[in-house]
Amino acid sequence: MSDVYYNEFDRPAEKKRRTGLAMRLVDLLFTLFSAAVGAALFLTYLVPHVNPGKVWFFPVLGLAAPGIYVAAVVLMLYWIIRWRWLRAGTMLVLVVVGLFKVSLFWHPEFRRSYGDPDYGRGTFKVMSYNVRGFYDSGSGRSSADSILTLIDSLDPDIVCLQEFNPRLAARSEAFSLLDEKYESATYGLSADDPDAGMTPLAVLSKYRILRSGVVLTPKSSVWADLLVGEDTVRVFNNHLHSTAINASDNEYLTTRRFLSDTARESKLRSIVSRLRKNSILRAAQVDSIADVRATVRTPVIVCGDFNDTPVSYVYRVMSDGLQDAFRACGSGYSHTYRGFFNTLRIDYILSSGALEPLSYETVPVDYSDHHPVLVRLRRSS
Repeated sequence: MSDVYYNEFDRPAEKKRRTGLAMRLVDLLFTLFSAAVGAALFLTYLVPHVNPGKVWFFPVLGLAAPGIYVAAVVLMLYWIIRWRWLRAGTMLVLVVVGLFKVSLFWHPEFRRSYGDPDYGRGTFKVMSYNVRGFYDSGSGRSSADSILTLIDSLDPDIVCLQEFNPRLAARSEAFSLLDEKYESATYGLSADDPDAGMTPLAVLSKYRILRSGVVLTPKSSVWADLLVGEDTVRVFNNHLHSTAINASDNEYLTTRRFLSDTARESKLRSIVSRLRKNSILRAAQVDSIADVRATVRTPVIVCGDFNDTPVSYVYRVMSDGLQDAFRACGSGYSHTYRGFFNTLRIDYILSSGALEPLSYETVPVDYSDHHPVLVRLRRSS
């Protein structure tokens, strides 16, 4: 009788020991995971300050930065719940440092506005849109009419287009209507130009275009001086080197085929190699653009498809001394590229201090693989 009694008495202790061992194993796994995430998060803070040619995996970290930060927040909360203060404190420090970067991706909306706000005088709208050569991947037909009708309905004062195809635009009736509203700078790439379909850039303006020029090539960076009121404003329109991640790569990653693909190692290595190579090319481009911009003494607007996230060398150099309209007045989580899980903001409108951003939006249309970005600016008095 006594043996039975003592056996029954000991069972809860044995169960408690087994539970304790299981939790220690879980904590060990989370500790290893926390170390990996913490190291990755620390390195993402260095990404914008290091030329991508020096560290091969930095471009990948820049793409994954939002996910790494969220993982760090979750791990911090886990260690707080587990009362492991050293590990919780370490993750907390990393998360707090990253708070200054959160607005690059997400901007809280503290109050709602109803109706159209009154922005007052001296305001104007700027639109930046990679139109993908007016190619509609859904129908395989030209999207020129749809895009140009959209521009007409949104009625921006300045339009910066990337991958603009003059040949298809010239065939569109909507474009002839825009031609009546806007002056245009297309940098010699007319509908008859043999390079007209080779991703040129265009600037359309309701304001008088005083002069225009090319920074690198008509396909990568151009500028136009506009007479806005009594001020001259220089607009830079940019389409930096592509990531070279094609539709097949995007599908391979977003559908998670790499989890079951036996050849995933070579494919993933190819993707990372192309990311690094093209990141180096974009870094060289942005250094050249920054040198030209540094010589400009008038207010500046920098638009375009940078093909890089806000956690990148390209973004840091391009936005140096400028205001990012999303950081100033955007709301929620912004993405401009229609792919890769809709997580990438790679299209931007930046402005110098004399031009205050008042509103920011991305227009949810599917005429291209990018969303148009629309920003309202106000000239300082």
